[in-house]
Amino acid sequence: MKLVWTPDTALKAYVSTVRTCENFKESSVAELLSAMAAGWNAKLIVESWSKGGPISTSIGLAVAANHTGGRHVCIVPDEGSRSEYVKAMHGAGMVETEVLVGEAEELMAGLVGVEFLVADCKRRDFVRVLRFAKLSPKGAVLACKNAFQKPVSGFRWHGVLERGTRVVKTVVLPVGQGLDMAHIGSNSGSESSKRGPSRWIKHIDQKSGEEHVFRG
Repeated sequence: MKLVWTPDTALKAYVSTVRTCENFKESSVAELLSAMAAGWNAKLIVESWSKGGPISTSIGLAVAANHTGGRHVCIVPDEGSRSEYVKAMHGAGMVETEVLVGEAEELMAGLVGVEFLVADCKRRDFVRVLRFAKLSPKGAVLACKNAFQKPVSGFRWHGVLERGTRVVKTVVLPVGQGLDMAHIGSNSGSESSKRGPSRWIKHIDQKSGEEHVFRG
């Protein structure tokens, strides 16, 4: 088994997120990540967040989880972050997200089978969020938002992920403050022999009008 792309679900999540996030900052990031999480039919969607951060991405991921019937979990470093996050999400009408408080190592160890993960490069522990992720054997999609502001020089996916993780492809997108994304292959054998034809995903930034096209 491996993750399978479902374009209809991606489109529905994208449209829902556009409507919900039209008044938020970084809405283009939220729309894209929501469409991708829904399109890959992710059942366990995890993100990291800290106090003072934009909430639009979280809304988009919650929308995606609603479309896939999945679980959306946010990990935060302290109670102050949890309180602010819950208040902001409830204000946006999102009440289903689970919020876990603590260190990245401990929290990620308890989240087994992650299929879609968003780490915020503004958080000092974003590398640990990635390194300790327990990814689904079906594969996963990982995203680092605010990638142009990484505090880590020479960042390489192979260098931060658990040894033996198969990174099928990576891409850096000029959306928001940068999205550095990686597609992790399933554990069921050679990805090249089983993967179907590549699909092109088009994303239009609602504010700038710029069109970004990349392979899914």
